[in-house]
Amino acid sequence: MDITYLDDAKLTVEAAIDLYRRSTLGERRPLDRPDIFAGMIDNASLTVTAWHDERLVGIARTLTDFTYVAYLADLAVDRDYQRLGIGKRLIQETKQRLGSECMIVLLAAPRAHAYYSKLGFEPNPRGWMLKGS
Repeated sequence: MDITYLDDAKLTVEAAIDLYRRSTLGERRPLDRPDIFAGMIDNASLTVTAWHDERLVGIARTLTDFTYVAYLADLAVDRDYQRLGIGKRLIQETKQRLGSECMIVLLAAPRAHAYYSKLGFEPNPRGWMLKGS
């Protein structure tokens, strides 16, 4: 299967929401709020997408300074395309676009803890969240 990875794709809110619906990440994102999704897309520092022909099948959405730290806010892969290495490759593509010393941090979905440890991520018990309204 030929998957293309891009960091300059013109991503619409509708395409992003559709992908999140087709992934397990959609359960934890505001799919009914296109206004929030527009901000998520427009304000990300780095967005790497995966495409099978014209179909968006994966996304890695990152907030970063490109030198010290990158927060991988979203890693979503279409359920029909999971277990093909697309998520791993999206992380590799993201890392290639960051400075060599830049670390990647993330909050893992409950079912993804084992996945990230296989990719070399280390757990950190010092994470904190202050939720918005």
